[in-house]
Amino acid sequence: MSAQSNPEPSKPSNFLRAIIERDLQQGTFAGQRFAGTPGDGTHHAAGPLDAARIRTRFPPEPNGYLHIGHAKSICLNFGLARDYGGACHLRFDDTNPEKEEQEYVDAIAEMVQWLGWSWESDVSGSNTSHLYYASSYFDFMYEAAEYLIAQGHAYVDEQTPEQMKAKRGDFSTPGINSPYRSCPPEHHLARFQQMREGRHPDGAMVLRAKIDMASPNINLRDPALYRIKHATHHRTGNRWCIYPMYTFAHPIEDALENITHSICTLEFEDQRPFYDWTLERIVPLLRAPQLERARALVEQIQAQGAPVREAFAQACQSRSDKLFASEPEAQMRALFQRWYDEPGVMARSLGPFFSLLSEHLEQFTPLLAHSLCAHEPNVFKLPHQHEFGRLNLSYVVTSKRKLKQLVDEGIVYGWDDPRMPTLAGLRRRGYTPAAIRKMASDSGASKTTAWLDYEVLDIALRDDLEGHAARAMAVLDPIKLVVSNWAEVFGRTDHRETCQAPAHPQRPELGRRSMQLGPEVWIEREDFEIEPPKGYFRLYPPRVDGAGGQTPGNRVRLKYGYVVECTGWLSDSSGRVVQVMARLIPDTKSGTPGADSVKVKGVVTWVGCDDAVSAQVRLFDRLFTEEQPDAGGRDPKEVLNPHSRRVVLAYVEPSLANAPPDLRFQFERHGYFVTDRIDHAPGRAVFNRVTSLKDTRGK
Repeated sequence: MSAQSNPEPSKPSNFLRAIIERDLQQGTFAGQRFAGTPGDGTHHAAGPLDAARIRTRFPPEPNGYLHIGHAKSICLNFGLARDYGGACHLRFDDTNPEKEEQEYVDAIAEMVQWLGWSWESDVSGSNTSHLYYASSYFDFMYEAAEYLIAQGHAYVDEQTPEQMKAKRGDFSTPGINSPYRSCPPEHHLARFQQMREGRHPDGAMVLRAKIDMASPNINLRDPALYRIKHATHHRTGNRWCIYPMYTFAHPIEDALENITHSICTLEFEDQRPFYDWTLERIVPLLRAPQLERARALVEQIQAQGAPVREAFAQACQSRSDKLFASEPEAQMRALFQRWYDEPGVMARSLGPFFSLLSEHLEQFTPLLAHSLCAHEPNVFKLPHQHEFGRLNLSYVVTSKRKLKQLVDEGIVYGWDDPRMPTLAGLRRRGYTPAAIRKMASDSGASKTTAWLDYEVLDIALRDDLEGHAARAMAVLDPIKLVVSNWAEVFGRTDHRETCQAPAHPQRPELGRRSMQLGPEVWIEREDFEIEPPKGYFRLYPPRVDGAGGQTPGNRVRLKYGYVVECTGWLSDSSGRVVQVMARLIPDTKSGTPGADSVKVKGVVTWVGCDDAVSAQVRLFDRLFTEEQPDAGGRDPKEVLNPHSRRVVLAYVEPSLANAPPDLRFQFERHGYFVTDRIDHAPGRAVFNRVTSLKDTRGK
């Protein structure tokens, strides 16, 4: 990604842009340094001032292929970093060894690049790669876990999963403390060390945060930090048999990478308090230089007059929600309660307040992270999580688990099956990066989950391809048209008429294409009717009128060629039409003076039998028949579309004979098609239909 120094004026505003612009104006991350690689505050303090005005990240878990929903997050994170002179990191959240594979890592990186983004940043004047892995931070995460245990903020719980679930409570009932919660830190440190040494089986115990089992936010009821998993990791091998939970690892990853704006989807909104708790609790380990800065600020405030000291004390009291389980915090909570009960006491007890605060500053970092904002914004330079509504498309499932089922059970041909909503599938289907980026951009960013009709993506694709996809004629359901008077008109049967057409009607620089018209051509079966319906202007044979007389067959123009008149047809023993017969009207060739001498209402596309290229054409439709396939817990396999893939033998014009894989065309009348990027090869033409020329569903 080549970052730009300023946002583009034409970009539509949204709440995320407003947050970023506010943070830049207020200097929320001013003075932040970046050492060129991830690390703690001491590591970054040795580096220069960060040239990136903001840092975002796209953090997929490598347990499957990216899908269309991920495209929104990719474009949002990389796009905001580009627009605000920042850098966007690609980070693999590989904290679950049982589901992650290198195949997925490679596929994810490939798709991010295919969409047009790069984790290479040049904001500092040199090209820097920001491709990272959560597993690179396992040592720091383990150290952070030990720190939390030592400070009394985490404990090893040996209850069974069933017991922990039963004691968690619900939205109307508070949870019950674990019997292991009150054991001393030394006990928990020893047990945690045993967990790491592999002395206990999977599920025997977990490390939990010690927060509040009565919290109305169930995510704060002593969530798990580490679990035992005797599994081989795709990068670290068997070095670890305990792995951090995603919700614990993720904020640490953000902080080590100096992320400023951690942008995620709304389902993580309830997890934000735990995100903040984790970072604010480990400030002494994570941001040592900033902790000393906070200590200096507290000392400066204490040295000032009573109004400043009282204002700061009131700011701390107003954030008493940031006091948790330690004994110093309990003492501070009691002091604050006394201030509430006896308002005049504050002025007389500022000494004990500052004494308690200074003596146990490490225990009060969550409190200071907020109460010092009036003196220095974001004193600990911690990232902040912001949530946006995810993108959902109709007729699509985006659960990686459900998509994997489709692959594993052979319902589709792989993650890149053109019917799949994966980016690999969309690419193989023929969708373009520009179309996907436009859909993501046009859908905006809001605090509500959006459902978009799939047609929005097709509209974006048509807008992209209309201006540059070369045109071609193709016959998808062929029937032979025989011109009976060919030799009579041209003097011999082997004469061929060269017909020409522009490669693109609005782009003459792309040149022209040629095709040979002879006595036999392929036309679409639907372009002939024995008994035509009202308003049908294509080929039909002579008929007897109401007075008993015979009217001639209908005339149409063979596009870019001559006008022909239908004279009859041939059928097989089952009554199926196998050949249409016609006569050519002389001096009516397109582009000649006589072209307009005969007026016709119908124009028929065709491919000459002599130079037609045989092709396999795959006609794809939506994979599911319902707009929300998994609504209400329904198994989406119950609403699979049996007609989502249809393969036909077709003929295409000779200009496509040497088309390379992954090249898009507009087949006149039919829609947009692409040469299959895997199966298309010289002598074996394979085309996929991307979308029709217009939405015809429901019509």
